Amino acid sequence: MSFTEFIKENALKADIFHPNFEEALNYLLLNGGKYFRSQLLLGVVETLDKSMLQNAYNVAMAVEMIHTYSLIHDDLPLMDNADLRRGKIATHKKYGEVDALLVGDALNSYAFYMISSANLSNDIKIKCIQILSKSAYDMVLGQALDCHFEKQNLNIDELKILHNHKTGALIAGSFEIGAVISGLKNHQKIYEIGKNLGLLFQINDDIIDVTLTSKEAGKPTNNDKFKNSFVNLIGLEKSIKIKNELINSIILDIEKFEPKLKNLVLNLIEKYLKG
Repeated sequence: MSFTEFIKENALKADIFHPNFEEALNYLLLNGGKYFRSQLLLGVVETLDKSMLQNAYNVAMAVEMIHTYSLIHDDLPLMDNADLRRGKIATHKKYGEVDALLVGDALNSYAFYMISSANLSNDIKIKCIQILSKSAYDMVLGQALDCHFEKQNLNIDELKILHNHKTGALIAGSFEIGAVISGLKNHQKIYEIGKNLGLLFQINDDIIDVTLTSKEAGKPTNNDKFKNSFVNLIGLEKSIKIKNELINSIILDIEKFEPKLKNLVLNLIEKYLKG
């Protein structure tokens, strides 16, 4: 069974008489997206210990639930007030702000139930919960910085701190969780490499915002004019330069630490972040 099939088969249930809350719970979670974080996690497991792949699906889905909740909340009017997400109408536009807020809360909570139900040892499950909960916490800290300093210029070091939290933490956490499930020693080093991967993802997102249309990107673009983005701070040309430097640095670090993961990272960069 593929991970996409697994998510569909394990769509969330809402055994209440609310007319559309169950539909709202699954709306964005099942609505495509890149599934970059889960593919990163599962790619590590498949590369290092394929026998654990199916057992990792619950945890990968939990990661997607955390990511999805953050997107739903990020799109709300009090945050980015976005109309589109993944090429479709945003959750709060389709189901209302109250239900969107509650859907995010529910996904955030149920993610950890998914991990607790995984076919993994208790030690591994506890470690996965620790990493994911800390990553989600750091993600919120990054969002707090992003919202508080909107329309205020940060320097490059402050911007990296912001995005290492807001975007990097969950990507790094996904990378590390894959290593934990696979039994890899020194998985904290994987987390550090993952933070750079997250920074790369964010720079790429900033570049997309100024180079693609909303239709091409599947979400609103030219939307970061007042935000602390790399393009706003250092310009498009320098942002592309830093992006390419980060790609080279990540590949070198992976080669030194765990060469088996090099092709996985290269393929994910090629699929999601090149161009």
